[in-house]
Amino acid sequence: MSYMRFNFRSQTLGHYVDVSVCFPTDEYSYYPQGEMLKFAYDERKRRAYHPGMKLQTVYLIHGGGDDDTLVYRYSNAERYARENNVMLVTPNIANSFGIDTQYGVYYQTFLSEELPVVIQSLFCSSPAREDNFIIGYAMGGNVALGTAILHPEKFAECVDISGGIGMTLDTETLQAELSGSFFREHFPLYNTSFGEAAKIDGSAYDLFTAAKRSVTEGSTLCPLHLIVGSKEFIRERVENDARILEELGYPSDLRVKEGYDHDFILWDEAIRYSLDKLLPLKRFSDKP
Repeated sequence: MSYMRFNFRSQTLGHYVDVSVCFPTDEYSYYPQGEMLKFAYDERKRRAYHPGMKLQTVYLIHGGGDDDTLVYRYSNAERYARENNVMLVTPNIANSFGIDTQYGVYYQTFLSEELPVVIQSLFCSSPAREDNFIIGYAMGGNVALGTAILHPEKFAECVDISGGIGMTLDTETLQAELSGSFFREHFPLYNTSFGEAAKIDGSAYDLFTAAKRSVTEGSTLCPLHLIVGSKEFIRERVENDARILEELGYPSDLRVKEGYDHDFILWDEAIRYSLDKLLPLKRFSDKP
């Protein structure tokens, strides 16, 4: 696997941003399959590199307090991506909740509009909707969920792992969090990012209204998978999102992992399961 940390100036964010990018290079050869391999230690069949080749891409969104590198240091995401012949992209979105914040930094626009264009222009990432997916864990789970609902035309499927803070289908829960004292006292960035609770209804942060409108209008929908550990403190919030999605008739499913808590033991397993089983990846069993 090839890992690189790419840095570029984002016009949307107004500053340089780090993006971790992984490519499944271990499974590719610079000479065509069928030719005599030159190295005795490397005799397995491989796909050949070719100019213009495109890879399916999974945008893997990190959790709160993390950066773009942590998921690769604390999990085996890199290996799972190699085994499934997929490219991973993890931008550093700080503690932004993946939204266009009230303090004027537009992370949702960055994720849904600018970043895909940059990645598909500079790297071998396929621009086709059916080749693009979004996964997130913890804060990143809510970011993935929200991005997929707000921009379903961008992604073929989404996996929300342990999404317990930020965007939610339950608008009243978000409003209660913003109105309460907990976040104001312990994490004021939450209120600074989302703004006033009274203004959430009908805003860009109102996922329920966006999801309902898409279902009612018969718009393209991005199938959603929600995963949560049975011991997680945010289990009820995730299950509530799953319930609302089901009531709306939005294509979605919920998986509760028994015995797992809110940590990388679950997130590593869930990333593996998502890449191995959940997402419709081409993998190596399909034709190049």
